[in-house]
Amino acid sequence: MLLEVEGLCVNYGHIEAIRDITFGVEEGTVTTLIGANGAGKTTTLKTLSGLRKVRAGKVIFDGTDITDMSPEKRVKMGLSQSPEGRGVFPGMTVRENLDMGGFVRRDKAGLAADLDRVMALFPRLNERISQVAGTMSGGEQQMLAIGRALMARPRVVLLDEPSMGLAPKLIQQIFAIIKEINEQGTTVLLVEQNAAQALKAADQAHVLETGELVRSGTGAELAGDDSVRAAYLGGDL
Repeated sequence: MLLEVEGLCVNYGHIEAIRDITFGVEEGTVTTLIGANGAGKTTTLKTLSGLRKVRAGKVIFDGTDITDMSPEKRVKMGLSQSPEGRGVFPGMTVRENLDMGGFVRRDKAGLAADLDRVMALFPRLNERISQVAGTMSGGEQQMLAIGRALMARPRVVLLDEPSMGLAPKLIQQIFAIIKEINEQGTTVLLVEQNAAQALKAADQAHVLETGELVRSGTGAELAGDDSVRAAYLGGDL
């Protein structure tokens, strides 16, 4: 198992945001976490990135306990995140944003190769390479946020609500790119409120409710689960 979460408990202020969740992410797969707003999905990703402190439990990456490791060291190990709300640097250009994604790296040839990879995945970014990020559309900023995360050359990329606020056509495009990223060898842990798209994309899936993991299975299994369909799919996929 490339990434393991063992009995994770995290507080948000005085509120217990995550309670004793355990799951794993196998190398080469797409794993998704679905659930309603406030279920603990984003808190889980922030904890894996090192942005939230753990009250109890462990985070294991490729056999190493990274529970108390700094966010920067986690990036160096191969764990990077595209945050909820995109989080691009609005006053910087597309190129400068992408350069920030590779800030922990010193391999110039590798960075150049990964920039070419991002440009191939997101041709629109190549067209906008000198544009200030804050002037781009929401869909373009989402592409930039994912591209910036990939510039760290992660083994696991954490994607937090990549389809949020996008038009249906762009949602389809983003999920096609997620599939391509995975096929190129990057393991994906996806948090997504668009449960139908997430379950279609996922090898493994987990349902979070009020900070607890209540159901797990393959994406197809959960898509066919009556309770999941009723709660998150409108009764139909």
